[in-house]
Amino acid sequence: MNRQARRWTGFPRGGTSCVGDLRGRISRRFGSLSILMVALSLLSVTDVGCRGCVQHKVVVVYTSVDQVDAQPIFRYCSKKTGIEVRGLYDTEETKSTGVLNRLIAERNHPQADLFWSGDPVRSALLVRRGLVVAYRPKAASDLPGVFRAGDGTWTGVAARARILLVNKALVPADQMPTSILDMVDPKWKGKVAMASPLYGTTTMHVAALASIWGEAKTRTFMDRIKDNGVKIVGSNGEVKRLVVAGQVAFGLTDTEDAAEAVRDRANVAVVFPDQQGMGTVVMPSTVVLIKGAPHAKLARKLLECLVSKDVERRLVDTGSYLPLRPDVKVPKSKRGVSWPASLKRTNVDYEKAADALEHMQSFLRKWSGL
Repeated sequence: MNRQARRWTGFPRGGTSCVGDLRGRISRRFGSLSILMVALSLLSVTDVGCRGCVQHKVVVVYTSVDQVDAQPIFRYCSKKTGIEVRGLYDTEETKSTGVLNRLIAERNHPQADLFWSGDPVRSALLVRRGLVVAYRPKAASDLPGVFRAGDGTWTGVAARARILLVNKALVPADQMPTSILDMVDPKWKGKVAMASPLYGTTTMHVAALASIWGEAKTRTFMDRIKDNGVKIVGSNGEVKRLVVAGQVAFGLTDTEDAAEAVRDRANVAVVFPDQQGMGTVVMPSTVVLIKGAPHAKLARKLLECLVSKDVERRLVDTGSYLPLRPDVKVPKSKRGVSWPASLKRTNVDYEKAADALEHMQSFLRKWSGL
């Protein structure tokens, strides 16, 4: 998926443009004394509105959620709240990394109000760096506790999972991979693909493994991946393309990419790995309120919408996301990916994974040849 990211042009801080525009027209025509004489009438005009005057209610959201998924949600919440949502999106190739680094760079002069992350580890990193303000949205009161921070620093909304996408023409039903460990099985040497661990959900996956296995075992696993000739590509979308084209037997990717392949009627199978072991890594998307947000009050209102049950249902309806609330069901006619009736999730401590991610960065850069 090569989704074009919106170019950053800088966003206004909000406020009311109508007073300044009207005052300027009055001043040019009648002089500065007239401004004092019409002050009261000016207030009454702005109360009822005037032609060409715009009340800016703007919230800026940085997001690593795919634009094709995030944009409809922004439109929905904008219509529901009356707030204009301006999104800054990551590219597929720098997924989660670009906007995260921008948020860190802007810590002394924040431009974003909210960060909507495609995974919980990036949000946890911002919390660790003191860039997040706690907020407990009422709309998430029905959300299971595992999917929201106890201190209110982040809140989840819908999830994706890390799965194995398998080309059924190349892999017989009785030889289907069932674990991420199959990626390092010599019988699949040179026949597996995964996205670079420097970006996006692959990074989060490696961090999750390091938080469970320990960093030494995770490094060994990554070295075995390289030794087994696993193809390292630029994005999860490219993994999907290679599997569908039959250039590899299977690949490690996300449910949203798998859902696209299924909806396109590709000859593929979706395997939720390690159901007999540690479980499948599930990644709730998460929303945080940025410390020093330019439009904090409006941002809280928008955050309530973003983590609401209605938004979760809309994300689930795309066929790419798993609901976090047990009473939000996946419609069979739209699902794209068939989720297991009882999915065993990997038990990931997201704060511990964030710590592991920072420790693993140097290794991952060297591993990637950088």
